[in-house]
Amino acid sequence: MLAEATKGTPYEGALWLVGGAVRDPLLGRPVSADLDLVTELSAVALAELLFERGTSSIAPVTYPRFGTALVRIEDADVELVTARAESYDPDSRKPEVRPATLEEDARRRDFTVNTLIRNVHTGDLRDPLGCGLEDLEAKVLRTPLPPDATFRDDPLRMLRAVRLRWQLGFEFAEGLEAAIRAERGRLSIISAERYRDELLRMLRFRDADQCLADLMRLGLFDDLLPEFVAMVGVEQGGFHHLDVWDHSLLVVRNAGPGDLVLTLAALLHDVGKPSTRSVDEEGATRFFGHEIVGEKMTWQILNRLRVPHEVVESVARLVRGHMRLGSAPVFTPAAARRVLRDLGEDTERLLALVEADASALKPGVRAVDLGPIRRQLEEAEAATPREVLVSPLTGAEIMEVRHLEPGPEVGVWKRLLTEQVLEGTLAPGDRDAALQWLKAQSEPPKGVQ
Repeated sequence: MLAEATKGTPYEGALWLVGGAVRDPLLGRPVSADLDLVTELSAVALAELLFERGTSSIAPVTYPRFGTALVRIEDADVELVTARAESYDPDSRKPEVRPATLEEDARRRDFTVNTLIRNVHTGDLRDPLGCGLEDLEAKVLRTPLPPDATFRDDPLRMLRAVRLRWQLGFEFAEGLEAAIRAERGRLSIISAERYRDELLRMLRFRDADQCLADLMRLGLFDDLLPEFVAMVGVEQGGFHHLDVWDHSLLVVRNAGPGDLVLTLAALLHDVGKPSTRSVDEEGATRFFGHEIVGEKMTWQILNRLRVPHEVVESVARLVRGHMRLGSAPVFTPAAARRVLRDLGEDTERLLALVEADASALKPGVRAVDLGPIRRQLEEAEAATPREVLVSPLTGAEIMEVRHLEPGPEVGVWKRLLTEQVLEGTLAPGDRDAALQWLKAQSEPPKGVQ
């Protein structure tokens, strides 16, 4: 459609696909619907032309300073770029740009395998730097410029190097790792959102644990996520054969890809252990309350990365709850109702997290049997929908029965009624029984909050 729309215009023969749209088919990989195109002519004028001709379904979003524009063709986002050369201020990742040749444009890109271009009209494949195809065949990630210069210009490329290594199954070229370690401090100029986007893309991979291991090894957590660095070398003892960090990576591996909330919970479930570690008189290592500390740290870390609130809420809930299924000798119906009440739609994720955690202990060790627990949860949910595991009475009804003014005591009674439902003393939604129970009580027990 794009080729047809630009026939007979100055852009015919002057439009080139670049990046993954060229690289991935050569690797036998599926191609993203979103495309990047480069031209030595004006990308902004091209975007306006495509909109005028009805090829783009949206008015172009243009960035004249950078010579780029975004259009949408057949539900695909297409980024148009005027071939350019770049120079960077040391304190910014936003470049000063000037129009350039296709070869000069290739030099400012991140890796040689992303410099290959294919003509939209003729299908002609070009290798502007003369080494992109060779590196693609050898499965090597190499920067067009010396790696320290490439990473200094745009530090986000250090994260992209790790992501592409595991996404494509490539190896780093000689000197690339050393350059990342030398330039990792430059990540301080990257926004939390851009760091987050790269990290979350990696967490969706089957090899997410390997990505995380690389990020740690290369020092790419040092400034923004020091909580992860603190997990390294924290020995656990007991049923554990790995330190907190390596154990967490194994839990990530066990949890598998496809559910970002579960993967984040697997990564963060023991983040509270370093600050809660103690050794008792018998030499046993303990981490009392690490799940409570970890819940608070999860909010801090994910808010720092600007992760959406609903994701943070679910992850923090899982971190807080990851110890509760194995904390009692018997998992009672009341315990099942509490889990359903507290975890809600994340209950199945909690089971998956506990399973992934238990599978990361010493070989042959089994800390919790999820079979009976799962059956109790299924029975509790079948008998009692989650939404009715609450007080049968409203605050207004409680005030009327107890002759109370609005205040904390109303909340105390409401929580006590909820506890009666969870314990099975009151049937869910049984207002009459709840009223009788409430009328029969004396003052609320001391210390109830």
